[in-house]
Amino acid sequence: MTKSPPLWLLMLLTMFPQIAETLYSPALPAISRAYGVEHAIAAQTLSIYFLAFAPGVVFWGIFCDRKGRRTAMLAGLVIYMLAAVAALFSTSITELLVLRAISAFGAAVGSVVTQTMLRDCFQGGALAKVFATLGAGIAMSPALGMVLGGGLVSLSGHLAVFAALATLAAMLIICSLFALPETRPTHLVNNRECLPVARAMLRDRALQHSALLVAGFNLLIFTWYQQGAALFVRLGMSVDIFGYSGLLLAIATLLGSLINRAMLTHHLPANVQVRVACIITVIATAGGLLLQDRLWVIVPVGLMAMAFGMGIPALLSQALVAYSAQRGTAGALFGLYYYLLLALGLTVMGYMEQWFLALFAVSVAMCLLALRRRDNPV
Repeated sequence: MTKSPPLWLLMLLTMFPQIAETLYSPALPAISRAYGVEHAIAAQTLSIYFLAFAPGVVFWGIFCDRKGRRTAMLAGLVIYMLAAVAALFSTSITELLVLRAISAFGAAVGSVVTQTMLRDCFQGGALAKVFATLGAGIAMSPALGMVLGGGLVSLSGHLAVFAALATLAAMLIICSLFALPETRPTHLVNNRECLPVARAMLRDRALQHSALLVAGFNLLIFTWYQQGAALFVRLGMSVDIFGYSGLLLAIATLLGSLINRAMLTHHLPANVQVRVACIITVIATAGGLLLQDRLWVIVPVGLMAMAFGMGIPALLSQALVAYSAQRGTAGALFGLYYYLLLALGLTVMGYMEQWFLALFAVSVAMCLLALRRRDNPV
């Protein structure tokens, strides 16, 4: 019987990628000044992160099927830590972009391998409930990252953020060395059939719909992380105030996770949860359009976070139920799809002035897609 990792460690590893990005978000204006580039260029350090994150997801997903979940997790965390340390000594925006790409490649392990370990240990309704529980960790991630990031930038600038990221990775390495068991089922040891899985997934319309929706929910949130600090500065607010806005996003995401759990308790189909979440995104982005020049814009952003907390667990818990024989590889290819879409979306958003209008269009498209989506059998 597969030994389950401790829930607290799974929570930390699930939170890691989001904390790493939201901790970094308040530093974008400082990075722009330190490297002498426009904010739009500094913001691309976020989009390039996901461009490198996507192939990292593929690599670690296949690697963890062949070499083990624990080995993959430790290797990825070490790569991230080394890249974060090297960023402390970068002297140009080009060097920083390269190091951000390397760190993203390592951080991808926290996404795909953690989800694979969950799918190793839980199935069906139990898996959906665990994803909903871990949604509380995802809810706290923006608050921790943005508050700490804003405070660190105010005290010591962007270098303090790089140091904090390296320290965070080191702590997770220590925790994983002592508390993370191997969960890979023995029948996966010699599994090397990547191409057949890829072909099956390309023909799976429901899976493609899920990937598009996961990318959409993430684009709504990460566009705020990418553009929010500059918006606050434009409104005359300090970066640390932007960091504290993460508290509202955390509360909203947690509320969405609780609503998700309540829907599960009442046996509402995941399809219904996703549709409700998509409708909320339309309302939220429309509100953002109306309030984008006022501090109250944080309210519709909070609604977007609540929709994220509702929709993401419902999508992730069902996406790969048909690929249980190759969980790591399937999770890697699934992640590749939606992270590439996210990176493309963030690249475009980084150069847009009316990004709330673009997000409104994305949310409408998500609603139309959710109406066509069908639940997978559990």
